[in-house]
Parts: sequence; C-alpha cells; structure tokens
Amino acid sequence: MTTTSITPQGAAQRACTVWGLSARGLSPLRTHATSVYLLPQADAVVRVSRNEQRASIQRAVYLTRWLAGHGLEVTEPLDVPQPLDVHGYVITLWRHYPQPDGPPPGPEHLGRLLSRLHRLPEPPIELPAYRPHLALRPVVESSTVLEPSNREWILHRSDKLLDAYSHLDFRLGQGLVHGDAYPGNTLWDGNAARLGDWDEAAIGPRETDLANTFQGVRFGRTPAQLCAFSDAYGFDLADWQGLSVLTELRDLHTLGSFIRRADQGDHEAAAQLAFRLDTLKRGDRTKSWAIH
Repeated sequence: MTTTSITPQGAAQRACTVWGLSARGLSPLRTHATSVYLLPQADAVVRVSRNEQRASIQRAVYLTRWLAGHGLEVTEPLDVPQPLDVHGYVITLWRHYPQPDGPPPGPEHLGRLLSRLHRLPEPPIELPAYRPHLALRPVVESSTVLEPSNREWILHRSDKLLDAYSHLDFRLGQGLVHGDAYPGNTLWDGNAARLGDWDEAAIGPRETDLANTFQGVRFGRTPAQLCAFSDAYGFDLADWQGLSVLTELRDLHTLGSFIRRADQGDHEAAAQLAFRLDTLKRGDRTKSWAIH
C-alpha cells in the first residue's frame, strides 16, 4: 500500500497551486474509492486517487475527451495539465455539475447512455481487457483488517465465480465498456444525465455494463426500475443465464473499497464490510446494503 506524507485534501490543495487556482473553499464532496472535493473558485471538482491508479486515470482523462467529442454525455475534465502526481496521489480536475434537490437520475438514463456508448467504435487509445476482480484480489490478500477465514472465503468465492465467468456465452459481444456502470455514477446536467467515473474503462463483454444495475436490488432497486433500464438500453438481461454470475462478481467487487477504508481505521466502513460479508456468506439477498 502506498504511504503518503499529506492527506488527500492537502494533495488537492497543492495541485491547485500548480494549476494556478485558488484553493479557498475547497471542501469534501465524497470519500470512498476516490476522494472528491468541490473547488468553488473554479466551479470544478478535484479527484484524488491512489498512485497505483495513475495509468487508468490518464486513460480516463483522454477517453472522456474523446467520448465528449463523439457527443456522449460524460463528465468532462478541465483543460489543464493532468493528471498531476502529488506526494503519492494522482490528482485530476473536472467540471462541476451541481445536483438539484430531488431524486438522482433513474436507471433509464444510464440505459440510454450505455446503449449509445456500446454503439461507438473502439477509441484511439489502448484500453485493457476487462478482467473482473483484478483490483480486488490484491486488496484482500494484503488487508490487515480481514480475519484469515474471511480472506480465504472471499478468495475462494472469487475463484469459483471467475471460473464460471470464463465459460459464459456473451450474446452482446465485446467492445468499449465503462467497467463500473451503475446509476450511482450518473449526474444531472440540467435535464440530461452524464456518466462519470471512467477509471475502469476497458474492452470487454457488454453485458458487464448492464449487470451492475441488476445487482442494485441489494440497494432497493425495484422491478419497475429494472424494466425501465432494460427498455432504455434495448435489451433485457433478466433472462440471460449468466446474470447471476455477473451480479455475484459485482457483490464481491463492492467489498474492495470498504476493505481499504477499514484498513485505514474507518469504523463505519468496517461495520458495513462485516454486514456485507455476513449476508454474502449466508446467501441472504433480503437485507439491504448501505450505499457507501
């Protein structure tokens, strides 16, 4: 695990100095896998990522510029030199999209965005092949907070699911995928929705971008919302035999950020991690998980 001499917010402030921007009023918006800060002086957000993510962050900046040029509504990076390396962090600067009061974009907005994304040609940038659990497994193996029995259970379950994944028949074919597509990564921009968080973009089976919305039943997503998502995309994944494999892979994937936060002493993350592990080990899909 990379150690740093300053906090993520301190790194964001130093990046602002490099960009020639005032850091006055810099305030946290979200801290989970990535720390995100509002920079009101520039009507922007600063994303602070881990150093080991640098290659994927660099691709995300290039890719979103290319996607925006093709008319896809994505969160857009500002026109500054980026990413910046600051004391073990990777810093990027993005346009701020203020969110109105009321509900966030529904799954149907994501369905329409993914339908358009999946019809685009492959971008002129080398993207990695989509590989489930590529980032999860080293986090599990190096964790100091996981009990040995839980570490063994996660890795064994991952092995079993990855083997099942390798035998799936993907009907929608391979192409550019977001890699972490779910309604929580959409933002309002006026009456339209934009899709953000492109750090896991890859070339892979298109079904992987659809399954995460179905996994959202753990967070209270309803059958009506799933139907709206499928109608907007133009394909219903519900009857595909591989859906359960993808949603269970996603279940385990979501543990990664909570393990990292728990390792850093975040008690709330540790409690949610324990709760999710308990429901997974018991096969209980009736209990709702907390969102971040």
